[in-house]
Amino acid sequence: MPRIVIVGAGLSGLAVAFRLRRAVPDADLVLLESRSRPGGNVWTEPRDGFRVEFGPNGFLDSKPGTLRLCRDLGLGDQLITASEGARKNRFVYARGHVHKLPGSPLGLITTPLLSPAGKIALLSEPFRRRPTDAPPDESVAAFARRRFGREAADVFVDALVTGIHAGDPERLSVRAAFPRLAQFEEQYGSVVRGFFRAAKIRKQEATARGEVRTPQRMLSFRHGLRVLVETLSQHVGTPVVTGAAVRRIEPRGSQPGWTVRGEGQDAWDADAVVLTCPAHEQTAIVGDLDPAMAADLAGITFNTIAVVALGYRTSDVPGSFDGFGYIAPQNTKRDVLGVQWCSSIFPDRAPPGFVLWRVLCGGVSRPDVAALDDEALIRACNGEMRAVLGVTGDPVFRQIVRWPKAIPQYNIGHIDRVGRVEAAVARHPGLFVTGNSYHGVAMNDVTEQAELVAGRVAAYLKPA
Repeated sequence: MPRIVIVGAGLSGLAVAFRLRRAVPDADLVLLESRSRPGGNVWTEPRDGFRVEFGPNGFLDSKPGTLRLCRDLGLGDQLITASEGARKNRFVYARGHVHKLPGSPLGLITTPLLSPAGKIALLSEPFRRRPTDAPPDESVAAFARRRFGREAADVFVDALVTGIHAGDPERLSVRAAFPRLAQFEEQYGSVVRGFFRAAKIRKQEATARGEVRTPQRMLSFRHGLRVLVETLSQHVGTPVVTGAAVRRIEPRGSQPGWTVRGEGQDAWDADAVVLTCPAHEQTAIVGDLDPAMAADLAGITFNTIAVVALGYRTSDVPGSFDGFGYIAPQNTKRDVLGVQWCSSIFPDRAPPGFVLWRVLCGGVSRPDVAALDDEALIRACNGEMRAVLGVTGDPVFRQIVRWPKAIPQYNIGHIDRVGRVEAAVARHPGLFVTGNSYHGVAMNDVTEQAELVAGRVAAYLKPA
């Protein structure tokens, strides 16, 4: 009976364990989690009639990883879809006001977010050739200015970066953070042509399967994403060992395999070890084993995010706010990165007569805001809601979730760095790494990578 130790019981670790339980049913699985509960940043807390997501609000069905996982867990019929307003109505803060993001070519022509020159620069993207001297690893900002023009880069692409990575577009690698954009340029000569071509291919594939292609949807559960975490924990078949901080791993003497060492005398022998914890934790764990690998892992930096959930009386909120929320591009220098109108996205997130909003603060650009004490942070967020959205009262519900090391930053050099880490891992048979530090920060990226890595572990333990 092989023993597999999985370090980290966030979404990645739980998904790896679930896939391994299916692929290697006789395996002895050990899940070690340093925190007091599994799930990592995927968690929902109900309180006073409100449901607050600690991390992601949901996941998109544009990629199959998480949806397939839910269906394999028997959760497919429990999924709920975000409101139509949340799908269609997304906003950006610019020029002192909140504006609806254009959702069509006509919207791009009529939007007040760009000057006439900015619109011409954006709409001419399909006719712009890639320069022969473009760097192989280009920043998101440089790529966006080159393809779409400076205005569109400063508004739309900065908002995109803020909403997903809360990072610095001048430092983020477009190939690592937004690989499809770089791929479309390389394959089709244009990002716009690439999007149209990809949409056509998806429609043809759906037709071949006898399906009607629908717009991408955001999905969750009525009781929040904790349903996924709790169901995964139940299906793994072994309790998660919480409060188990792993300090290092080392080869298991003369026998193949590993010893995983925790605090004090805690130790677990294993035939295979899967590190799914964040890169900054993996750095310490492999420091003695492979200093060069640890140095590369240490090069993956993280930002700081504070999630501030605010509940207001509907009488204090002007209008319905039928939409997803708004992003404040980092170049606007606002105190918040954005606001998600949670009870508009999934209406049961707040009790009748109230709304629930999540205000996101910090990121690479404003760590000073995320570092404020609780009362100062709530004052700052409520001040933004009054100034930007016209709220007239104070929140009747408040909750703060702090993530000191929140989102890994895929800065220039990330792909090469990950390549070196994975080459180092290959030199240590029975050691595997995954998580959102490598190939994507979204839930779909994490679940797809977990499935791939579980397959590699199974192949290692049961060679053909």
